[in-house]
Amino acid sequence: MDAAMTGTRTTGTRRGGRTAHGALTGAFAAALAAVLLLAGCTSGGGDGAGSWQTPAPQVNLKVTPADNATGVPVSAELSVRPGEGTTVDGFKLAADGGAEVEGAMREDGSSWVPASPLKYDTRYTVTVTAKPEGGDPVDRTTTFTTMSRPGNRLQAHVYMADDATYGQAMPIVVEFKSGGVAPKDRADVERRLFVRSDPPQEGAWHWDSNIQVEYRPREYWQPGTRLDVRLGLGGLPIGDGRYGATDITIRAAIDTVRRSIEVDDATKKLVAKQDGQVVKTFPVSLGRPAKPSFSGTMVIMERLAKTVFDSSTYGTPVNSPDGYRTDIQFAERLTWDGQFIHAAPWSVPDQGKRNVSHGCVNVSTADGQWIYNWVRVGDPVVVKGTGRKLNQGNGFTAWNLSWDEVLQGSALDRQQAGDQEPTPTTPPS
Repeated sequence: MDAAMTGTRTTGTRRGGRTAHGALTGAFAAALAAVLLLAGCTSGGGDGAGSWQTPAPQVNLKVTPADNATGVPVSAELSVRPGEGTTVDGFKLAADGGAEVEGAMREDGSSWVPASPLKYDTRYTVTVTAKPEGGDPVDRTTTFTTMSRPGNRLQAHVYMADDATYGQAMPIVVEFKSGGVAPKDRADVERRLFVRSDPPQEGAWHWDSNIQVEYRPREYWQPGTRLDVRLGLGGLPIGDGRYGATDITIRAAIDTVRRSIEVDDATKKLVAKQDGQVVKTFPVSLGRPAKPSFSGTMVIMERLAKTVFDSSTYGTPVNSPDGYRTDIQFAERLTWDGQFIHAAPWSVPDQGKRNVSHGCVNVSTADGQWIYNWVRVGDPVVVKGTGRKLNQGNGFTAWNLSWDEVLQGSALDRQQAGDQEPTPTTPPS
């Protein structure tokens, strides 16, 4: 819809008029003579000739949201498109009686993104300074009104804390509630998930399911990377009459030390590496044949000095043959379904020799304490040789994919999905 932004055009008098056959009609000739006489009397030159009034240059603009639009989502982005012969020198957005709204243009120039959601039930004015070809800059305005606060709002959670420091493999993991985001709506949501890294590193989002999407760089984060993350979901139409509940902004960092853990079922050993060098090797016991551990690249999701493992939380009654409720020390979660690295003093005689666990990586109490004190959330853990493949989405699993597989899991096209820095969807924080 085009905004009513066309400048006023004044048409000057003409020196003569003819019929279709080239002859002046009597009435028209008389009227024309009067006009010419008037023009001659008022001419600045005083030579009796008719005067010309130059038409004002035309300002052609298309602004979105359209002029007088109502019910506009508070996630709305501003688009100003000049028509032929018009250039835009600048624009601003402000609420009635309020301060100017801050924001930034997407790198691809498709729209301008407010730095935070607009207010509900509020009238906004867009003021555009435009310059017509051959004319002076002029201001044109449009207005729109935002929608009322919706009742059906979708909550989201990001597994990253503000001002925290993480290991080199830490993905940005977003979880959606209440059924999540259907495939048909994922592109709209993904375009509102903003990531900026310093130093710049290529990265992309990958949808594991309707409820989980992960962002990772092409390679592990560079040491000391700073991350600015914004989930710009406040008021965003999600589909099926739902709207995003709120924006979330996170500033985090990647550790300057590179740590990694490798576990090999063939050797029954855990190898801890720092900056590529082996620092410790421990014997382990993995999942027994009936409950094998997962093989794949995982990420430490949380660290727990003390916890209780209860099989009933995973659907196995405590009083069943495979049930348990056990106090645990020094545990690092690897999967949502309950595989950890943890201290298991009861399996020390088996560690390094045979697999007896329910799927976890068992170590001694002393070794478990060392690992607990050494690792960070976000450190990578590679387990191999168990014969059971890690399921995508069962934990922070973005590194269990090739880069091409990551890009294929984006809802955007390949160019958008892989162009992270400076990301085409990054507004200022």
